Amino acid sequence: MTVEQGIVDSNIDQFPIGMRVLAVDDDPTCLLLLETLLRRCQYNVTTTSQAITALNMLRENKNNFDVVISDVHMPDMDGFKLLELVGLEMDLPVIMLSANGDPKLVMKGITHGACDYLLKPVRIEELKNIWQHVIRRKKCDNKDRNSSDNRDKPNQGSSEATPDQKLNKKRKDQNEDEDEDRDENENENEDPATQKKARVVWSVELHRKFVAAVNQLGIDSMLFNSSS
Repeated sequence: MTVEQGIVDSNIDQFPIGMRVLAVDDDPTCLLLLETLLRRCQYNVTTTSQAITALNMLRENKNNFDVVISDVHMPDMDGFKLLELVGLEMDLPVIMLSANGDPKLVMKGITHGACDYLLKPVRIEELKNIWQHVIRRKKCDNKDRNSSDNRDKPNQGSSEATPDQKLNKKRKDQNEDEDEDRDENENENEDPATQKKARVVWSVELHRKFVAAVNQLGIDSMLFNSSS
């Protein structure tokens, strides 16, 4: 697997092992469960129960993290506000997390810049794939940077591209973008039956019962039963 340089400082040859994740959730049980699953994916995990604290951590050194996973509903600052500020101040992929699968809420997250929207209780299979958002963001950044560099470079002994050459290049770029969108849609629709079931069956009330069960039985017991 080829990984763009600079995504992870250590173990870059083993990416996504060691990918740096900042997890934010005001519910201590949900946060502990999320951290446990992320560590099982062999990610480096930093957690906080406050969105404001998370924002300060990112502002102090955004290069310490590769991706942010944030709950939507938090008392000090909701996840959408955190998403907005991260998008304005830095270039990091943000994944929203919520027990509420209302399509309007999901669309709000996506339109505000979230790269994904996961429903609680999050599954380890979903977390194993979040590295794709990091790669995709780095790929887009490199593409934009190369385009900017090419615009800034003066012509050195070469004539300006003809209109036909420009048109061909534009068509090529459009085809590449369409291929990328098609690949993304295929990955997202890889298991539609499972995704549809999760969004239809799960509810806020069921989530409350799930958290109560985790508190009563313990996280290790719940994870063992779900994996067996």
